[in-house]
Amino acid sequence: MDDTIVGLATPAGEGAIHVIRLSGKQAQKILDVCFCPVHQDKWLSDTTFTLHLGNFYDGAMQLDQVLISRMKGPHSFTGEDVYEINCHGGLIPARRIIEACLRQGARLAEPGEFSKRAFLNGKMDLVQAEALIDLISSRTELSADLALLQLGGRLSSRINEVRQDILDILSYIEATIDFPEDEIDDLALKELSEKILNAKENSLEIFKGSKTGKIIREGLSTVIAGRPNVGKSSLLNALLHEERAIVTDIPGTTRDEIHEYIKIGEVLLHLTDTAGIRESDDPVEMIGIERAWKALSMADVILLLLDASEIRSGRLTNEEKTILEEYANKTIVLINKIDLLSSYEFKDTFLSPEVFALAFSVKNRIGFAELEKEILSRVFEGEISVTIDPLLSNIRQIQALENCIHSLEKALEAVYANVPFDLVSIDVRSALEEISLITGHQVQEELLNNIFSRFCIGK
Repeated sequence: MDDTIVGLATPAGEGAIHVIRLSGKQAQKILDVCFCPVHQDKWLSDTTFTLHLGNFYDGAMQLDQVLISRMKGPHSFTGEDVYEINCHGGLIPARRIIEACLRQGARLAEPGEFSKRAFLNGKMDLVQAEALIDLISSRTELSADLALLQLGGRLSSRINEVRQDILDILSYIEATIDFPEDEIDDLALKELSEKILNAKENSLEIFKGSKTGKIIREGLSTVIAGRPNVGKSSLLNALLHEERAIVTDIPGTTRDEIHEYIKIGEVLLHLTDTAGIRESDDPVEMIGIERAWKALSMADVILLLLDASEIRSGRLTNEEKTILEEYANKTIVLINKIDLLSSYEFKDTFLSPEVFALAFSVKNRIGFAELEKEILSRVFEGEISVTIDPLLSNIRQIQALENCIHSLEKALEAVYANVPFDLVSIDVRSALEEISLITGHQVQEELLNNIFSRFCIGK
């Protein structure tokens, strides 16, 4: 934190400009040596949030004509003195300017180090820091909107309210423990249980949309499954509107998984086309089938294609039955090739009530609109569109809140069982530690390094 760091904040390559970011205590001194402003008096006034034109030097050698933005700490992104050097967009000018700053005592920034300093200086919490990564990597407008809400602090505010409630509960318990001569009456027990229950319900309210938030951020893991030659690869190609997968009449053409991304509405689908699931003696095909089963277990949604002519006669393979039995709640059945039938009314008594089935034809694009509607409905819990609220959206945050809720439940059970308050405090303290991990009120250096290493250099 005592070092002054420098890094390229724009992608390397040719362009109109490059932006080089400089942050730290020695930033001003480095620029006083290297930068010769056109308006010396304005530069010396040390005014923040100003833009200065001038020439950048390395000793006596002029490197480039630049514009420098000055943002003085603590009112800057990192909380330190930050300067952004706008030079011409070529690799040589940017590299020379960075090297000149290094010679004057700066250090090359590590990935995410500017954002890490912003966190350590209290300019943002971990939810907002992770939202920055999500905003940069967002692939849909919806995921960008969610990241912006998190970046603005609305989710952090809700989490901090619950954290303060838990902190108050812990203070209440410890105050009671500190005065053992005061008998714990039924009123005190009732008040404590109400406080814990309120914190738990508020935590559950935040947790409620976490599944949707994770899907918006990461995409919906969608696996296309079925027996060989039922139309899986054709469905993938139809959804992508391109010939991505090889389609033949030969069973077992697809041996390995094919991964692609598409958008349905504003939801990103991570599509996986798998090998046809059947019994096989072919060692290569068997590997593909094994991978297909693994993909099914990890999927958010399974698109199970069945052959309409086979369904009409009521024939299901053992593999199809297994999928329908084990993954009914996340399976959408597409009864494909109805275009080959004179009529496509079918009895669906072989399906459990949990399974959603569609009459479908990949070839004639029958059922695609209904499929998209069903997928969106599953993402947004019955709605086709949604107004985005601040939502938990990554595994780290979701796991910490789950642990917090579990600890609050244990504390509540302990109170109902009339367990001594010093033992109740153990579970309440655990809940406090877990929710503090979300925003970074309590955090280990290893976690910080893991989060900020996902940033690019210069951010």
